[in-house]
Amino acid sequence: MRFIVPILIIIFLSVQPYSAFSANSSTKKNSTSSKAKASSSKKKGTSTKSTTPSLNKNDPFPRAAASYLVQVDGKTVWSHNADNRLPIASITKIMTALLVLENCQLDEIVTAGKSVQQETGTRLGLRPGDKMTVRDLLSAALIKSACDACVALADHVGGSETEFVKMMNKRVSELGLLNTHFQNAAGHDNIENYSTANDVAALAKTALKNPIFAGTVSITSKTITTVSGNRKFLLKNTNEMFERVEGIKGVKTGYTPQAGKCLVSLAERNGTDVLLVLLNSPRRWETADKMLEKALAAAAIKTAQR
Repeated sequence: MRFIVPILIIIFLSVQPYSAFSANSSTKKNSTSSKAKASSSKKKGTSTKSTTPSLNKNDPFPRAAASYLVQVDGKTVWSHNADNRLPIASITKIMTALLVLENCQLDEIVTAGKSVQQETGTRLGLRPGDKMTVRDLLSAALIKSACDACVALADHVGGSETEFVKMMNKRVSELGLLNTHFQNAAGHDNIENYSTANDVAALAKTALKNPIFAGTVSITSKTITTVSGNRKFLLKNTNEMFERVEGIKGVKTGYTPQAGKCLVSLAERNGTDVLLVLLNSPRRWETADKMLEKALAAAAIKTAQR
């Protein structure tokens, strides 16, 4: 009997380390398993912690457009990617009109050349040999967004569209528009025809200082004719904002497959001016409506508190 007790003690001590090791291993395995599950949850995005993205107060409409800008009385209040270079489609016609106004008299006669037949996109329907005044072709370019009217004016001012485009880019440099370049007079898709929301806003404000430009872009419809009177053209403004927001004063619409739907819109109400630039906005009319009304309402509240 006296030999049995020591033997039992020896057996107990020899088994104990193994048990401890097994318990340790089990704990490590469970710990590893828990870490793996946590890692897997993170990868799958199933974390129980809720994350709320912080919104930029200067970007209340982050999904409104690829790029946008809102200015109230000349001061930028909201923006999104406003320095990103993007195609601007027929917003290009603002520069075309500005150059024409700076280099021509409104009553000058323009004779359409063969190049008008090669123009794509929105067209007035000019034929080679048609004679029209600069005033009426400007109306066609800014109200109807007629590309053939643009090329006829470019040929008249520059001698050719190629030379006119050189004039456009020289004017870009003079205006200090560092992120803008033009390749054609109408705004057709081309890797070398681009601008930014900030530059477009600056260009629009320069053009709007000209009373002829400002007056033309605020017209909703107009009839123009060739000099002979044999052909008449009804122009209907492409800008739907006239029907959506009170106080719209223009300015220009644009669309191409690469540029998407673009808009430069100016609204004036109770002495407050709001300028909006949208570049590639899938729902530009609804979006512009909300943005302009929000900006005008905020301005009205601020005015009332003074």
